[in-house]
Amino acid sequence: MAKQPHLLVEPGDVNDIAIIPGDPGRVDRIASLCEDAREVASNREYKLVNAVYEGTPLTICSTGIGCPSAAIAVEELANVGVETFIRCGTCGALQSGIAIGDMIVASGAAKEEGTSKRYEPGVYPAVADYDVLSGLVDGAEANEETVHTGAIVSDDAFYNETESYVADWEDAGLLAVEMEAATVFSLARRKGLRAGAICTVDGNLVEGTQKGETEADELPPKAKNNVERAIRITLETVAELASWILDLLSSTSAVIFS
Repeated sequence: MAKQPHLLVEPGDVNDIAIIPGDPGRVDRIASLCEDAREVASNREYKLVNAVYEGTPLTICSTGIGCPSAAIAVEELANVGVETFIRCGTCGALQSGIAIGDMIVASGAAKEEGTSKRYEPGVYPAVADYDVLSGLVDGAEANEETVHTGAIVSDDAFYNETESYVADWEDAGLLAVEMEAATVFSLARRKGLRAGAICTVDGNLVEGTQKGETEADELPPKAKNNVERAIRITLETVAELASWILDLLSSTSAVIFS
C-alpha cells in the first residue's frame, strides 16, 4: 500500500489504538506523559507521534478543526491499521449546571455537520463504541472527576451557533457542542472499528460563558488544568482497553484451538 497522502504514513508506522486531539500542539502534551515518544510524520494540520503508556503502544494524531479534516485522519489511519480511535478534546456545555472543567463522555453525536452525510443519511446514528465509552466513564470516575455522559452535537459553524440553535440543542437535552465526534463515530461504525470521545468543558453557551472569555485567575481550580486531566483519563483508558483486547484475543484463541 502506498504512503497515505495527508498523514504520510504506511502500514507498520502506527499502532492499533490512536488518540486523536484536534490541536497539533496537544499531541506534544499527550506525548509528554508517555514514554518512548517518537514523531512519525507532520504535514499540514496532522502531527503523528508514536509513544508507550504503561506498556501500551499508542499513536497520537491531530485532526485539525472540524469534521472534514477529522474524516481524512480516520480514513487514512484506518487504512494503515488503527482499530480504536479516542477523541480527546474540548467542548462548550449546553446545559445549565455543567461547569467549566467538567468532563463529558459522549454516547453519541447529533450531525449538525456535512461530512458524515456524504457517507450516509443523517438519520443513521453517530454513536460511540460501548467498550470505549465505558472505559472513559470508568476512568473519569476513578479519577474522581465530575463526568456527564450522554449525547452531544457536532457543528460545522463555530461562529454561527446562534441563540436559536443553542436553545434548540438545550431543549433536546444535548450536553455539549464540539466539531468532530459525529464523523469520527460514523466512520468508525461503518468500518467496524471502535471510537469514543471525552471532552473537557471550556465554556457554557447557555450560561453565557464562551470559550476564552474567562480570565485564567477567575477559573475554578478544576478548570485550570482540565485539558491535562482529560488527557490522563484518556491514556489510562487506552491502557485498560489494550489489556481488555488482549484478554479477548487470548480467550478467543483458546476457544479456537481447544
